[in-house]
Amino acid sequence: MAKDLFGATVAIAALMALMAPSAQAADPAFCQNYAQAAINQVRVALANPNCAGRIQGPRWTSDMAVHYHWCLTQPYPTVEAERRARTGFLRACRG
Repeated sequence: MAKDLFGATVAIAALMALMAPSAQAADPAFCQNYAQAAINQVRVALANPNCAGRIQGPRWTSDMAVHYHWCLTQPYPTVEAERRARTGFLRACRG
C-alpha cells in the first residue's frame, strides 16, 4: 500500500511539473507591452465610427491599469487570445 501511495504521489508531482509552465502568469514587462498595445487598439476602435458603437466591456476600457493588472493574473496563452480577439474585432469592423 505504501508503494502504491508513493507511486501516485510521484505521478501527481510529475503531472503538476509538466502543467506549471503553461499556467504561469505573465511577467510585468510583458504585461506593460500588452497593456500599451491594448490601449492603442482601444484608441483605434474609438476613432472608427464602424467600431466605436460596438465596443463594450472591460476588453475595451481606456484604463491602462485595468489591462496591465488583468494581464499579471493570466497565463500567456490567455493574454495572447485576448489580444487576438481585439485584433479580430478591429479587422471585422473596419470592413
